Amino acid sequence: MASKSPAVELEVGDRTVRISNPDRVYFPARGETKLDLAHYYLSVGDGIVRALRERPCMLHRFPEGVSGEKVHQKRVPAGAPPWLETVRVEFPRYNRHAYELCVTELASVIWAVQMSTVELHPWNSRRADTEKPDEWRIDLDPMPDCDFATVRRVAHVAHEVLDELGAVGWPKTSGGNGLHVYVRIKPEWGFTDVRRAALAFAREVERRAPDDVTTTWWRKDRDPAKLFVDYNQNARDHTIASAYSVRGNPEATVSTPIRWDEVDDVLPGDCTIATVPDRFAQLGDLHEGIDDAVFDIGALLEWADRDERDGADPPPEPE
Repeated sequence: MASKSPAVELEVGDRTVRISNPDRVYFPARGETKLDLAHYYLSVGDGIVRALRERPCMLHRFPEGVSGEKVHQKRVPAGAPPWLETVRVEFPRYNRHAYELCVTELASVIWAVQMSTVELHPWNSRRADTEKPDEWRIDLDPMPDCDFATVRRVAHVAHEVLDELGAVGWPKTSGGNGLHVYVRIKPEWGFTDVRRAALAFAREVERRAPDDVTTTWWRKDRDPAKLFVDYNQNARDHTIASAYSVRGNPEATVSTPIRWDEVDDVLPGDCTIATVPDRFAQLGDLHEGIDDAVFDIGALLEWADRDERDGADPPPEPE
């Protein structure tokens, strides 16, 4: 049943954001509400804004809570407050465009919560040039029979390769069963090149851990006990949950930045909206320095050229 509780107003910087139905339960495992979700995002404000700043952002909305229907929303709806910022993105395949949320302040995130948003999925490019990514995303995605011990082993291999490249990787839990690693890159390449670079990196990880890793394109053809290094998350208009984004599951897990020395100890299920605020208060944003560590993917593109000369297929067209 719909909540009958009165709306509340939250002061967020210079803005006032109204939260209707604040007592509606969104996460049944512990009973957290829509207002709890807003308070969570307030508690990690610097981190979530840093993760989303200036990026087109798709909203995963759950109007009845996570037990109900999920709505994928690209367009900011009519009636949004005049201070809310957007960015126009094009969808050439459909000859369409959309004005997506472009977060520049915390009030925009709380407005998204008012719109029943749980998950925030930004592009890996920014509005200055949405066609030139500045973020390379390494998605360590376990197949159904792949355990988290394998995810940890592969994370260490990925870290090793990044170190050899001179790239700084910023790990986080996915909020699910995997791990993500982000690398800031120079916004000088298009999505096709960044995806080729990501595949070249994935193949190197696979060469070093062939018993654990697959880069096989079709899911039906992958070994279910292996981990897929999902380079396709770097395709245009493909998004994954940002750092500090809550995930749409009953436990309200959070995609949480971690240190490399935590990889062997972290349990993704322990990172939730009930635990991450205290962690953030103690540690701050572990991705705070990400914008200062920029990598040139030229070396990875040379790897891609080498692999293709040696007979490897270029990445298939993204779905």
